[in-house]
Amino acid sequence: MSGLHWVKSSFSDEGGNNCVELASTEDGIALRESESPTKVLTTCSGVLGALLHSVKAGASQAAVSRTRPASRSSTTPR
Repeated sequence: MSGLHWVKSSFSDEGGNNCVELASTEDGIALRESESPTKVLTTCSGVLGALLHSVKAGASQAAVSRTRPASRSSTTPR
């Protein structure tokens, strides 16, 4: 995976650590964690888009769950 142009996430910390980096490949997208740059995950843009959508939806759902009291079912043991 040499010769790729890696781009760091805008959510990376100021020191450049704890970063997710992305690069475009002939077959799709390569991802790596800045602290382990030799470990690379490859995928296609559709799969990455679906993952990001799910993560964002989960984060939104978690925020909603924190603002609402937990629902409790009232069941009677049999």
